[in-house]
Amino acid sequence: MATGPGLESLVDQTISVITNDGRNIVGVLKGFDQATNIILDESHERVYSTKEGVQQLVLGLYIIRGDNISVVGELDEELDSSLDLSNLRAHPLKPVIH
Repeated sequence: MATGPGLESLVDQTISVITNDGRNIVGVLKGFDQATNIILDESHERVYSTKEGVQQLVLGLYIIRGDNISVVGELDEELDSSLDLSNLRAHPLKPVIH
């Protein structure tokens, strides 16, 4: 996985990370290295379900190994704050198969 200028522009911004095992972790990007290991602050995991709303599990300061990251994306904080996650239903993501 290449670390281009894309991650540098996201430092101190809220991002969403999808891991290889299908987890969705949201937090403020504080740093990363050449192996795309990332450090998130004020992070939480969003757990999706078809039966109940999205659960948000507080993680706090969190490190994710680069080889466990599938997707890193910028989060539109204004749009995100307008969502009612307690009424949102979705299937959990399946693990990424390499």
